[in-house]
Amino acid sequence: MLDSPTPVHEDLIDHLVRTTPLQRGEAARVVLDVLSYFDETAPEFVRRRHRELQAKGLSNPEIFERIEAELPHRAVAPPQLSLRQLRRIVYG
Repeated sequence: MLDSPTPVHEDLIDHLVRTTPLQRGEAARVVLDVLSYFDETAPEFVRRRHRELQAKGLSNPEIFERIEAELPHRAVAPPQLSLRQLRRIVYG
């Protein structure tokens, strides 16, 4: 996870401050949160989504099918993973 925006992102923070009601510190936090979200690896995404969907009461077959459908729509789509590969990411 990133600790502070790089100078490259200062322009984005300035833009958010100009175009939204966010204060500079809030805008920097939003940028860091978004960068962290898009920095998530495929295995991290699979584990996180598994936990989230399990907490909603979905069964593993439903969870893994949903994750399989969501993966190609990530910002940088990972290689296609089989249901077995998804299970191995979660359970080792």
